[in-house]
Amino acid sequence: MSTSSILPLKLDAVWFRGRADIPLIKDFSIELGAGPRTVIIGPNGAGKSLLLRLCHGLLEPSQGSVQWTAPNAAKAQAMVFQRPVMLRRSARANIDYALSLHHIPRAERADIIEDVLDKTGLSRHADTPARVLSFGEQQRLAIARAWALKPQVLFLDEPTASLDPSATHQIEELIDAIHGQGTKIVMTTHDLGQAKRLGDEVLFLHRGRLLEYAPADEFFAKPQNDLAQAFVKGELLWWKRGEGPRRDPKHSR
Repeated sequence: MSTSSILPLKLDAVWFRGRADIPLIKDFSIELGAGPRTVIIGPNGAGKSLLLRLCHGLLEPSQGSVQWTAPNAAKAQAMVFQRPVMLRRSARANIDYALSLHHIPRAERADIIEDVLDKTGLSRHADTPARVLSFGEQQRLAIARAWALKPQVLFLDEPTASLDPSATHQIEELIDAIHGQGTKIVMTTHDLGQAKRLGDEVLFLHRGRLLEYAPADEFFAKPQNDLAQAFVKGELLWWKRGEGPRRDPKHSR
């Protein structure tokens, strides 16, 4: 909720190692500025969700640095997970709790809550226990909870995974609305159609490396990286440890 901008976000030679010191993010450098919606794509295991967690500060890099422009970045960003955690309380109380953690005065919370419940189409579920809502409604509530904080940057990890087309459309409309109010969107998706609909710029990851970073229209028209070309065509990409990447043009995802 800060007025000073926390962007751009700079990742400089970031590495992240998992168990047995295996590198999962490798020598990753990028600068993300305000404005364009950034969509991160790549095959399963590419490191998309891991990258979001590093950017959001949930994980520390093994090497390199993740730097925001302003020191108050933690309070000026939010993240919605693929499977959001719902507290054992009403939809309204879930949002109220998030606001309380950010020290929003109690007198101001009611109007903020009503506003985001209305924007996300959840007003009639305001007093419903969050955990009995449908998965699509829970995802909208997670977005409402984040939106209430008026973040400068919103990270979204596969926000429509497992949702039907109708619920997916609702979530995409919310993402557009949040972006329209000036919030920087950084999201992962496995859905290339969604990446085309929502993305202004694309990051293509494979095996923890950034192989291509380009405006969305240029990327989808003609990817420069050969693995990105195969991925856009729907070819399967995989690898075995100790070997280079493989692709199978006979099988699509």
